[in-house]
Amino acid sequence: MSPFRYTHAVVCRIPDSFKENAVGISAPIDLAKARKQHEVYVATLREIGLDVIELPADESHPDCVFVEDIAIVCNGIALLTRPGHPSREKEVEYMRAILKNELELPVIEIPDETATLDGGDVLFTGKEFFVGLSSRTNQAGACALASAFPEFPCTPIKVEKSLHLKSAVTMAGPDVMCVGSSPEAKDILKRIEREATFRYQTLTVPDDMAANVVFANGYLMHRTGDEYPASAKVFEEKLSHWTLKPTASTEMEKAQGSLTCCSILIRKTRHLKNIM
Repeated sequence: MSPFRYTHAVVCRIPDSFKENAVGISAPIDLAKARKQHEVYVATLREIGLDVIELPADESHPDCVFVEDIAIVCNGIALLTRPGHPSREKEVEYMRAILKNELELPVIEIPDETATLDGGDVLFTGKEFFVGLSSRTNQAGACALASAFPEFPCTPIKVEKSLHLKSAVTMAGPDVMCVGSSPEAKDILKRIEREATFRYQTLTVPDDMAANVVFANGYLMHRTGDEYPASAKVFEEKLSHWTLKPTASTEMEKAQGSLTCCSILIRKTRHLKNIM
C-alpha cells in the first residue's frame, strides 16, 4: 500500500489568541477569514476520504492550530515531539491523550530533555526521513526521530533561513519533491539530493510558500491561484494526473504557517467518530 494513503487526520480549531499572540506574526491576521479558510481546509480533508478528529481551540496556546509540530505518526506509531518554541511545550500533553486514548496508537516519548523537534522539520518520503536542523529542531531531536523509526534511514539537513524544512520542500506525490525557487530552497534540495538513499523527481515552483503541499489518497492540496498564480499554474500543468484541491492559507501564512502545518495524517485500519 502507498505510504501516502491515510484514514484519519487530527486538526485543531483556531483560538481567539491566534490573532494577536501566534508566534512570528508578520502582518495583521483576519481571524474570521482564518477560521473560514481552516473550515475549508478541514472540509477538504474529509472530501479526500479522511475521518477528521477536530480538537477544540486552546486559548492558552495561540499556535495550537499548527498540530503538525506536536507529533509524527508513521507505520502506526506516534512520536511526541519536543517543540522548539517554549510557548508550545504543553501542547504535547493534550496530543498525548488524543493519540493514546482516541486513536489508540502506541506513543513514543523523547527522554532527552535537551532535544528539540518540530514536526514541520520532518519530511517523510515514503522511503526515508529527512529532518531539518533549524531554529526549532536540533541534533538531539533528529537522533530521537531516528531512534523512534529505525526501519527508515533518517538524515539531518541544515536549514539556515526557513522556519522549517517543510517551509521549502514537501512531497507532491510518490517520489516527487516539491521545492521553491529561492536560493535557500535550492540549497536545501541540494543537501537532500546529496544525502538521499533513493532518487526522487523534483517539481520546482516559483514561490517557496506554495511548495508546501499536502499529498494524500491521490489528491494534492496546494495554494490557490489567487494567492500564487504562477505556482498554481505549475501544479495544473505538471500534476494534472492527481486530483488537485486548491486551498487558501493566507492567514496561516501570516503566522509562518502553511498547509501541512494544520494536520497530522494517520493510517489506521478502523474508523473513529469525530471529536466535536
